[in-house]
Amino acid sequence: MAVKKIEHVGLMVKEIERSVSFYTETLGMKHQRTMTHTNGVIRLAFLAFPGADETVLELIEGYSAELPAEGKVHHIAFTVDGLDAEVERIRSLEVPLRDSEITTLPDGTRYFFFYGPDGELLELFEPGKMA
Repeated sequence: MAVKKIEHVGLMVKEIERSVSFYTETLGMKHQRTMTHTNGVIRLAFLAFPGADETVLELIEGYSAELPAEGKVHHIAFTVDGLDAEVERIRSLEVPLRDSEITTLPDGTRYFFFYGPDGELLELFEPGKMA
């Protein structure tokens, strides 16, 4: 199995700049980068604590206009080596899938979503060259 660690937690936000400011100024996180998703709608920002880049907070703007008080955590991502092989392994287990294909972001990062036993959204994540 090529799963190595929890990569990041995806948090839905209304205004990405406001949230980046909050997490950097209030909690001391470091803003790594912001990008527009390949779909041209969603914006993503990645933050981590200085010296602790092994786990990242991903802020997601534009995914849904409705943000309930609970349930703002969108997904949990797991870093993998060899995403293609891991996706095939997950498919062979007959796990419910959200995605039918791997998505590639502008920075070369690739990911694939599937569901856990209670419908939780899980992501296999292969970092790009700039990640």
